[in-house]
Amino acid sequence: MKAAVIRENGGPEVLRYEDVPDPDCPAGSVVVDAAAISIEGGDLLARAQGALSEVPHVVGYLSAGTVSATAPDVTGLRVGDRVVALGLDGSHATRRATPAAFTWKIPEGLDEARAACVPVAFGTAYECLFTAGGLTAGQTVLIHAGAGGLGMAVIQLAKQAGATVIATASSRGKLERLKHLGMDHGIDYTADSFVAQVKELTSSRGADVIVDSIGGRNLIDSVSALAYRGTLVSVGLAARAGSSIEAQSLWAQNASLRGVYLGASLFAEYARVHALIGDLLARVADGGLRVEIDSTCPLADAGAAHAYAESRKAFGRVVITP
Repeated sequence: MKAAVIRENGGPEVLRYEDVPDPDCPAGSVVVDAAAISIEGGDLLARAQGALSEVPHVVGYLSAGTVSATAPDVTGLRVGDRVVALGLDGSHATRRATPAAFTWKIPEGLDEARAACVPVAFGTAYECLFTAGGLTAGQTVLIHAGAGGLGMAVIQLAKQAGATVIATASSRGKLERLKHLGMDHGIDYTADSFVAQVKELTSSRGADVIVDSIGGRNLIDSVSALAYRGTLVSVGLAARAGSSIEAQSLWAQNASLRGVYLGASLFAEYARVHALIGDLLARVADGGLRVEIDSTCPLADAGAAHAYAESRKAFGRVVITP
């Protein structure tokens, strides 16, 4: 089979399109022939600095396609079922083996490209807003990187929960396009201080929940945009830099800092989180939630797809097709 592999960490240029052996189908697993592969933020980090379990290494969390084989002990799935498959790696290939427990059947009416974009982005968005952030109707949310896949998911879920939604993006054009997803106020972070803008928009009160997928200085500055007893949720490192937050900076507002990693939730609270993602897939299928796909790229050009995803020029998701 074909795959986009790496032999060392680095930029998008380390990805190579090569032949690799077909996967086995161990106990508890299924083999899925890919129709669409979603590029996740974690894929970019794994390529740049993640551990290589083997060489050549196939990166990637999420792919969607058709079950082509099942282990004898697997129940509830059969050859021909359309599924989304999640794993720590292996998505950037025409075929992958994954534990059946980390698959979801794709609802009728939902295509594989959009389905592949749902579990991590929307599952993480839900965890950020409600499990970590405790969001309730009437509160104000600040969402950094609103034009990314996670940002768009957070905007929709927050708006549908009755929140006032503020989002940042790198251009006025992107912010204008986010209005149809439920954004109430947009901040061009290249031109304005998001802290000052949030204070102005909330009459100096600040945001009750802030979702930060950037890290670095952005996370530190977000403390100053929090409301009294607000919650800052850290969920990524798009800036490729960690953040040293002084705990004392949270005291004056009695504020909280929470971290979210969907993978940990899925392992520790499997029944709840697996069902949650299934519900989110259903909501996308029936039109209650939207997946915006910016572009698609063939697997042979995975390096170019990674480079485009990292450029922050995309509005929504970048999808690879085998």
